[in-house]
Amino acid sequence: MKPVLTVIVFAQFLCTTLWFVGNAVMPEVVSAFGLGELFFAHQTSAVQFGFISGTLVFAVLTLADRFSPSKVFFFSAVAAAAFNLGILSESNSGLSILVLRYMTGFFLAGIYPVGMKITADYFDKGLGKSLGFLVGALVLGTAFPHLLRGYLVQYPWMYIIATASALALIGGVLMVWLVPDGPYRKTTGKIDLTVFFQVFHSRSFRSAAFGYFGHMWELYTFWAFVPLMLGTYASTSGAEWNISLLSFLIIGVGSLACVGAGYLSAEIGERTTAVWALAASGICCLVSPLMFGIDSPSIFLAFLLFWGIAVIADSPMFSTLVAKNTHPHQRGTALTLVNSIGFFITILSIQALSSIAKDLSVQYLFLWLAPGPVLGLIALALGRKHAHDPTL
Repeated sequence: MKPVLTVIVFAQFLCTTLWFVGNAVMPEVVSAFGLGELFFAHQTSAVQFGFISGTLVFAVLTLADRFSPSKVFFFSAVAAAAFNLGILSESNSGLSILVLRYMTGFFLAGIYPVGMKITADYFDKGLGKSLGFLVGALVLGTAFPHLLRGYLVQYPWMYIIATASALALIGGVLMVWLVPDGPYRKTTGKIDLTVFFQVFHSRSFRSAAFGYFGHMWELYTFWAFVPLMLGTYASTSGAEWNISLLSFLIIGVGSLACVGAGYLSAEIGERTTAVWALAASGICCLVSPLMFGIDSPSIFLAFLLFWGIAVIADSPMFSTLVAKNTHPHQRGTALTLVNSIGFFITILSIQALSSIAKDLSVQYLFLWLAPGPVLGLIALALGRKHAHDPTL
């Protein structure tokens, strides 16, 4: 991995620890502030909604295409870390915590898609492989708070929040200090609201975007509900598990999947790689009821680990296809816009499953994720004749 990519990936990892830090400590936060049992889903959706709002603002104002993306990344990291740290105030209420998580998500919009933009500005060839490392960093950063909680279980939950904010600040400094504007960066000098619509004119772009939307229906809901899956199976099987550490492993293993998918895409193409990963995760959704009924904790864990690999391996492939099928001067806006719509879909998915969970056994709950991969595969199939990647 080239030195500049190493810095980009490491900074992305450090900053994205802010994403699920609320999930890692939510039982303690709920207890400390006297919040309801549905607060878990609400705070997860608050982050996602904040990210959506942020990406819409970043996309409409074309910030990553008009200004130095490394500086946009830095200022976003500082702001996200500050709002995350606000959760430590003893005067918080449920509403104020939701607002703080919303604002954290808002400025994550200047981290994740902008990180992809920075990577695309440096790597014209081998972009799929490079984005594989970058999305792998996102996955590891998302999972990392669970690891912190698992190993720092004897410490108050406030330590986890503070650590995530400190890591994000370090990531922002590294990016602005060590990563100047890339050689393939194209700038636009003014706000162009038509870009918001122009990018969807391309059939190959629409195919990649709608494939990504199907993928997003499944991804974050799966991640958010991993602790519930583990807890439900443990309660019925008698398995004595460290739920936090296992959640980290199941989510975090996806980082290796992203890197592996990046290398695989160099051989068989991004579109083909995305199809295989999306099909595999869709099958996991469909067979999940059977796995909850299996009398073997080892097999159940192996299944979740495989699902953790399949559910994210296609993500860098979709980002690569989006970037390749967009004009260079619109790339930052296109990536941000597609992220915005995709994360709006995650809110619908998370809230839908949270509502269904009241009346449906956890064993059958994740069948409702299957339509995402199915519709994503249909989008890829319909657009393959017009795709930038001709290997499928």
